[in-house]
Amino acid sequence: MKHDDVCEVTCVDEEKVKRVKESITQQDTVAVAKIFKALSDDTRIKIAYSLVEEGELCVCDVANIVGSTTATASHHLRLLRNLGLAKYRKEGKLVFYSLDDDHVKQLIQIALTHQKEAKIHE
Repeated sequence: MKHDDVCEVTCVDEEKVKRVKESITQQDTVAVAKIFKALSDDTRIKIAYSLVEEGELCVCDVANIVGSTTATASHHLRLLRNLGLAKYRKEGKLVFYSLDDDHVKQLIQIALTHQKEAKIHE
């Protein structure tokens, strides 16, 4: 079976190929893949979106938003924190989470904007 979407030559522009191969490392691509893997979970996207919208939320409030137990919300938030996407602070018995920086917020906002625009074009 012939596929029209497969290139029939081995390389068109060797200089471009060389530049790109030199500009990104395996370590970079693995780290970026981990970020997208963490955000590929529906619950974690809801959590991240909530943190974009509100800035900071207590773990128990996150659990209520996503409809989970506090333990489950804590697990997801811990994963986001371990990947450098979220940070936390403790205040007595309460633990508050927020996204680590504006880059993470932008990733979430861009993805949601893209999804909304893609719906319009369906």
